[in-house]
Parts: sequence; structure tokens; C-alpha cells
Amino acid sequence: MEVGETRLPGIGLRHDFLTAKGRRVGVVSQRSGARHVLLYDEDDPDACAASVELSPEESEVLAELLGMARITERFARLREQVEGLATEGLPIRPGSPYVQRTLGDTAIRTRTGASVVAVLRGEQVFASPTPSFRFEVGDRVIVVGTDDAVHEVGALLGVR
Repeated sequence: MEVGETRLPGIGLRHDFLTAKGRRVGVVSQRSGARHVLLYDEDDPDACAASVELSPEESEVLAELLGMARITERFARLREQVEGLATEGLPIRPGSPYVQRTLGDTAIRTRTGASVVAVLRGEQVFASPTPSFRFEVGDRVIVVGTDDAVHEVGALLGVR
């Protein structure tokens, strides 16, 4: 998919693309950090039919939501492609032995053979967390491995 970029002097940048159904969508990124999501008119691709202004915080939330969906979709496709591969989001619950401890402390890969590929914390996505990543209650740990390995990670984290 091709994304066009247009410099807007004194304002910022506009990025836009065509959807598979031919609808033009854009984002104006202002120097202030504000973003405007643009939906162009179906009959006149140069006219804006609707615009939603987002604060920097709202922009981050939307980006994370869209990114989270993409991560979930990719894992679902990967699972379909590789027989015997399991993915699961395991919660860090109160009472887990790893609350406020690091991913490295768990030694998940060494102990189970499974891999932690992301951690979801509220609306944030931590893709490929490092060994120094510290868990908090409510985190959802995205694990990839065999069914047995994923089950072992759940037991290790106190989920099962």
C-alpha cells in the first residue's frame, strides 16, 4: 500500500492512502503534536468529508489500538500457518510471584521453550520486551510456543 506524504508549510505533514475500496483516508500531523484524521469525500477525493481532531494523547491511544489489533491479527495468521504453534495472552494477577519482577527473572524461554513476544498494559503495547521489562498486575503477557510450553508459562506466572 502506498502512503503519500505532503509537507504543509507552517503546519506539519499530511499522510494519506487509498483503502482497498478506493476511499481516501489521511492524517495531518501538526507540529504541536495534534493530529487530524481525515476521511475524504467519495465523489471528490480532494474534498474532506469528515475530520476528527485528536490530542497527542488521543493519537497515541488510537495508534496503540490499531497496533494492538495488528499484533493480534499477525499472531492469528501465524498460528494458522504453523501447525502445533500456540499463542495466548496470560494475565499477571495479584499474587503472581512475578509482580514487580522482570521478564529476565522468569527465565521463561529457558524453563519452558516458549517466547514472550509482547506485553499489553492497558492501552500500551510493549512489543519484544527486554529482560529488564518489569511486570505489573493487570499486564497481559503474549506468549508463543507449543501448547505444553504455553501451559507451563501459565503455571509459572501463577495463572493456572
